Amino acid sequence: MSEPQEPGYFEKLESQFQDYINNRIWLVKLEATEKAARLSSLALILLVLAGLAFFVLFFISLMAGYFFAELTGSLFYGFSIVAGIYLLLLILVLVFRKNYIGPFLVNMLIRLFLEKKNDDDEREESAS
Repeated sequence: MSEPQEPGYFEKLESQFQDYINNRIWLVKLEATEKAARLSSLALILLVLAGLAFFVLFFISLMAGYFFAELTGSLFYGFSIVAGIYLLLLILVLVFRKNYIGPFLVNMLIRLFLEKKNDDDEREESAS
């Protein structure tokens, strides 16, 4: 009569290794889900803020157009001054986009993705 044997060292090691791999895969999925959720919530917040900023800018532009129209005595010239200001801002953005705006946005996204990782690293170092 043979009794069921306990799994040997290598069988236990294989089982533990499989559990470890499955847990690491699960952790990667959770981290990816967290980062996707953070990115989508940031995108939604930015979308709402951009919409609000658009309406504020729109009404300020109307006020400025009528203000300059009163100063110049012509609606055409008043709103042309406002259009010229926007044209100047557009030119500035196009000139500085590669040197200042692009790297700023890239660094902001990198900080967003690496922020949680750095917090985890600090916790691990303080626990040691």
